[in-house]
Amino acid sequence: MLTAVVTQSGSAFTVHLVATVPPNSTAEQTTSSEPMLLAANEVASVTATAEETIKPGPSPIAPELKEVAWGGGSFVVFAVLMRFVLFPRLKKGMDARYAGIRADHEGADATRAEAKAEVAGYEAQLAGVKAEAAAHIDAARQTLEAERAARLEVVGAEIAQHRAAATAENDAARAAVQSQIESAVADVSGRAIELAVGKRPDATVVARVVADVMGAGVSR
Repeated sequence: MLTAVVTQSGSAFTVHLVATVPPNSTAEQTTSSEPMLLAANEVASVTATAEETIKPGPSPIAPELKEVAWGGGSFVVFAVLMRFVLFPRLKKGMDARYAGIRADHEGADATRAEAKAEVAGYEAQLAGVKAEAAAHIDAARQTLEAERAARLEVVGAEIAQHRAAATAENDAARAAVQSQIESAVADVSGRAIELAVGKRPDATVVARVVADVMGAGVSR
């Protein structure tokens, strides 16, 4: 079997005929090394025949049908997985997380409410203790005031008693001294009158006059 190999050099075409023998054949394979020059019309016919035998290849831009099928199938599978497997799991996880966060917030609110209630109870107890302490202080103050008033009354009575006794003693002493002074003044006055007049006056009259004069001086 002969095979034509066409080579182009400028405007000249060279054709080599190569004889091929099947592998099980014992015939010798011969190759013609002498180039064959062909005319332009023969080259054109050979080129046309070669172009007819060459089929156009796939487009590098447009995808093939199987690629579109594989892409569409993959998208459908991914969409189904997302809708029925992945998204439910994701939603379940998000719901669980939201429920956990909400439970934490509710627990924090409950703890805060309990703390406020405890603080309110403590403040109420503190107010009760303060009121009780104030009542005890008022009672103690009233007791002290009553005891002080009673003690002041006792002390005032004792002072009045001592003052009355002192006044009585003072009056008695003054009366005793006054009688002695009146006697002395009466003696001196009677002696002076006797020396002046030459006659001793009545002692009773002199004593009465001296008493009146001293009483008028004391009243002033």
